Amino acid sequence: MKMKKGTIIALVVAAILLIGVFSMYSWYKNTYNGFVTMNEGVTSAWSQVENQYQRRYDLIPNLVNTVKGAAEFEKGTFTAVTEARAKVGQIQINANDLGNPQLLQQFQAAQENLSGALSRLLVTVENYPTLKANENFLSLQAQLEGTENRISVERRKFNQAVQSYNTSIKLFPASIIAGMSGFSEKAYFQAAADAQQTPKVEF
Repeated sequence: MKMKKGTIIALVVAAILLIGVFSMYSWYKNTYNGFVTMNEGVTSAWSQVENQYQRRYDLIPNLVNTVKGAAEFEKGTFTAVTEARAKVGQIQINANDLGNPQLLQQFQAAQENLSGALSRLLVTVENYPTLKANENFLSLQAQLEGTENRISVERRKFNQAVQSYNTSIKLFPASIIAGMSGFSEKAYFQAAADAQQTPKVEF
């Protein structure tokens, strides 16, 4: 029994519509999952930045105590480092805050202030020859410099992850899905040029 012409046309149209709907669903799913993956990449990169900053934060008390033992008259320098470290500890950023440029700027400013205070502390070592031969100090200084280098590396990786994510959610037509699904722009880590340099003391 032959099918009527109208029935054939209806089946063809239905098939085309079904293929279209499936294609749209596949595109939406792949785009959405891509955003999720990139968002997780940004979060992961930020956690690495935080880990290195935390490592530096944890090194400071031992460094200060070691220097204080040999440079007891540098009270102003110790106070500056202690206060800068305390301010860093007051600013906490989680994954949900990465879209807040003001909060990230506050975090950066506190970290840069601490970097400056640490640099001034290390410069005082020039006036204390006994510290230059102190194995504990030299070990802490090496750890600090290594941490500063890792901070710079992880910060750069974070910015790269943010750039990829921000670009993807802005490109049309994927930007439609981003807007519908709540994927918003992330803030970049923009430290001052001098804050990216490792505190050093030339012996």
